[in-house]
Amino acid sequence: MATTDVDQALADPELERTEWNLDPLVDGRGEDGVDDQLAQATELAGRFAERYPGKVGELDAAGLAEAMRELEAIYELVSRAGSYAHLRFATDTSEPSIGALLQRAQERGTAIETRLLFFELEWAAVPDERAEAILADPALDFCRHHLETIRRYRPHMLSEAEELVMTEKSVTGRSAWTRLFAEVASAIRVGLPEGEVSLEIALSKLQSPDRDVRRGSAEAITEALEPTLRTRAFIFNTLLNDKAVDDRLRNFPDWISSRNLSNEASDESVQALISAVTARYDIPQRWYRLKAQLLGVDRIADYDRMAAVTGEEPVIPWGEARDLVTDCYQEFSPELGAIVRRSFEDRWIDAPLRPAKRGGAFCASTVPDLHPYVMLNYTATRGDVLTLAHELGHGVHAVLGARQGIFHMSTPLTLAETASTFGEEIVFDRLLERADNAESRLALLARSIEGSIATVFRQTAMNRFEDRVHNARRSEGELSVDRISELWIETQSAMLGDSVELTDGYARWWSYVPHFLNTPGYVYAYAYGQLFALSVYRLYTERGEEFVPRYVELLAAGGSRSPEELGEIVGVDLADPGFWDAGLALVEETLEKTERAARDANRVG
Repeated sequence: MATTDVDQALADPELERTEWNLDPLVDGRGEDGVDDQLAQATELAGRFAERYPGKVGELDAAGLAEAMRELEAIYELVSRAGSYAHLRFATDTSEPSIGALLQRAQERGTAIETRLLFFELEWAAVPDERAEAILADPALDFCRHHLETIRRYRPHMLSEAEELVMTEKSVTGRSAWTRLFAEVASAIRVGLPEGEVSLEIALSKLQSPDRDVRRGSAEAITEALEPTLRTRAFIFNTLLNDKAVDDRLRNFPDWISSRNLSNEASDESVQALISAVTARYDIPQRWYRLKAQLLGVDRIADYDRMAAVTGEEPVIPWGEARDLVTDCYQEFSPELGAIVRRSFEDRWIDAPLRPAKRGGAFCASTVPDLHPYVMLNYTATRGDVLTLAHELGHGVHAVLGARQGIFHMSTPLTLAETASTFGEEIVFDRLLERADNAESRLALLARSIEGSIATVFRQTAMNRFEDRVHNARRSEGELSVDRISELWIETQSAMLGDSVELTDGYARWWSYVPHFLNTPGYVYAYAYGQLFALSVYRLYTERGEEFVPRYVELLAAGGSRSPEELGEIVGVDLADPGFWDAGLALVEETLEKTERAARDANRVG
């Protein structure tokens, strides 16, 4: 990659002008608009809290529909205000007034949520026979699945007084411990030859083509993790026990049960997923053996897993990326192509690198009558083109799902990656077609297979670690650093086999992963969503254009049905291990293509 080409691509005026227009969220009134919306929502929530307590069980279908419409208005105001504050902060994390606005929106939003808590508790307490009769009324079509989902928590809800205590105390309980972990982890500084750097920057050095740099960075990371390791382990232990107490009070049978419930995933489908993935641990092991050949070593170490296998990295200017992604979506479906085109034309995207802008990329849904916002940090690589395709897939899904209204516009986490991964695959195939030599194809394919391994196999191995550590904490009591590290190495080794050397220091690397503390059990949703999307993409490659309408119907259903019911739209059974095998077969095919590209590039024998 020529540096001048990159500089020229990033200085493109068209890219620099690609920034959000957030005015529609607050009617062009900025912070005043946020405060006014929250004030309106607070007033409406107060009226709601005066009108309905003790009466939810008496409502007929028409009365319940009226109440839900009132909640809809409150939620939309809170969502508009919260979205504006969040998106402003994402593009400028250094301005104190913007940070204060975000905190104000979060605190006032939580206060409103607390005022409305009684409604869900009273609705969940309605007898089943009466609830079923009420929900059969067409007047509740716009919120039926949402109301059904609330009732799924019925066996696990406490009394209103107890729930209020749990909500109030969470600020000084779990939330306080996770904030402490975040502050301790973010304070970690890693000593590298060029000076002290953040943990995130040090981890990025593991992609260096120089093995000495990778090894040195890994050793420095391990050293930097040590000073506060016992503190982070104590926080982890505390939160493990906190969850055990919550699960006991709420009568959840297993540590993962509450997560499955929130993901609307049956225990059967989750177990089918985990069984299918762990049965194919040979795929990552096979890739890492190939990678050892590509890097010219007998066996890679843990610090080699992220290393680039080729220096091939063409520069793709913003205009070219926009046209490529739009064309791919348009060719697949004119309806989806039109949404993608609007994303560019109507300023739904913020793409340039800027000081104090949040790293990474995301797509944020807002409210049904507006549109989502996509954030990127575009650096003109093919990886960034695929990220653009991925986030616009989320955007397409959000636009289509918004037709379901605020209660049903978003899918559970388990299917949230469907459209994004699908869109990325379409654009990936186009980039692969355009690759003009074996080295270029190898670079693309290596990126793809490593992405799948990170999302599917590594996240499943992390799920197995969580399973072991939660159960060990409940049966053994407080776990030592060494015991947690032992469970980490056991579950990582099960995935990697003898294909990767795990160094002594790597045993401590569980200690900076925030998901284990912030959202226990969350990680399998990555694998679930990725394999669902890949399996659906496989159906498209097999059936062609006739499959497109069913796929669009799936996206347009939003979260109005359970994942299993949404899967039925495209003719798949999520409880069938064979379904997950279809997605894994696509990952294996990518690996086979990578092996051929490596041979074609004369990189292996």
